[in-house]
Amino acid sequence: MGASAADTGGTGPASGGRLKMPSVVLITGASSGFGRLAAESLARRGHTVFATMRDVTGRNRANAEELFSIAKNHALSLRVLTLDVTDESSIQAAVGQTLQQTGHIDVVINNAGSPAIGVTEAFTPAQFQTLFDVNVLGSVRVNRAVLPAMRRQRSGLLIHVTSAAGRISVPYMAPYCASKFALEAIADAYRFELAPFGIDSVIVEPGIFKTPIFDKTTAPIDYERAADYGEADYSDRVSGTFEAAMSAPDAEDPHAVVDSFINLIETPAGARPFRTLVGLRVKPLLTSYNVAAEEIALGTIQAFRLPELIRTHKAPGDRGDELDSDRSSYSSS
Repeated sequence: MGASAADTGGTGPASGGRLKMPSVVLITGASSGFGRLAAESLARRGHTVFATMRDVTGRNRANAEELFSIAKNHALSLRVLTLDVTDESSIQAAVGQTLQQTGHIDVVINNAGSPAIGVTEAFTPAQFQTLFDVNVLGSVRVNRAVLPAMRRQRSGLLIHVTSAAGRISVPYMAPYCASKFALEAIADAYRFELAPFGIDSVIVEPGIFKTPIFDKTTAPIDYERAADYGEADYSDRVSGTFEAAMSAPDAEDPHAVVDSFINLIETPAGARPFRTLVGLRVKPLLTSYNVAAEEIALGTIQAFRLPELIRTHKAPGDRGDELDSDRSSYSSS
């Protein structure tokens, strides 16, 4: 599991002081893991945080009450709302409450998600659909709910928590990888389409971190298909790799992911990297891939004669439409 409620340590900006210009931040999946840590860390830095989760009065009651207590005891602008990313009315209600209380939303962290491990053929279409409903359509629904307000205010930041598994397909993780690939594609389209409105769409790609998400891993339910694979089912090795990485003495601190959120939020609009890889193990695997993908993406935008959408992604002070000057929109840390 991640750090305890009282542990807001870690490296990087999470240990810094309060800000002069705080943001209003809405986080999905804030009952545990990255979302839970981000809610407290951002609030301690002076941001106004709306930590959302399902079933605040039921199964997540203890998680919600813990955040309520922290907010009260430390005079933090940290509030808890019910939000189920698979329920349109729940999303609209949470976004509506946030806008009613603050008048604007500056940042959304699309963090809610669920993993899956097992023989691909043994996952039913309904299981794929359920996973996509959370991991992909959940972000689509939340973004659609907040974007009208962001477009009116001509500013905003959408942070999409994908995964290293959204860049490379891992055997026996097909439903999860496919959902993260899909979310990456949506976030990539958004970053160009929303640029004229001053809105940034970015991606955070964590490696393997010890959080409660793996306690919620979905397994295939077509047991007959899974049994047909017999000794050719190596999915246990995949699960074992995750377990070994999370239990290792040098297991990576999930605060590193929270620090990446903070860095993105506190970087000026238009100067934020599109992709942020987090994790010492994944950077050697994916850094060069991401750099190449960025060049291809920007070249594709030019091929479709959309230079206006590239121009808005220049760092402050940049001018002109040359492709090379836009390579700063990728980061590996």
